[in-house]
Amino acid sequence: MTLERAVLAFAGFMVLLSVALTWLVSPWFALLTVFVGANMIQSAFTGFCPAAKVLAAMGFRSCTAKAA
Repeated sequence: MTLERAVLAFAGFMVLLSVALTWLVSPWFALLTVFVGANMIQSAFTGFCPAAKVLAAMGFRSCTAKAA
């Protein structure tokens, strides 16, 4: 799995998790969805994604990285 796909999978998982927590635990968990969405928007404009940094440190490689 490439880094880009891992970031998308992580964002999707976080949105689904926040919806489930909102439904089952507290409506305040909707703020997690807002945070994920805001992070995706700022990442689109700035190119900086904290989740991508963490996933890259875990060993995921970008599809644009040159093969060694």
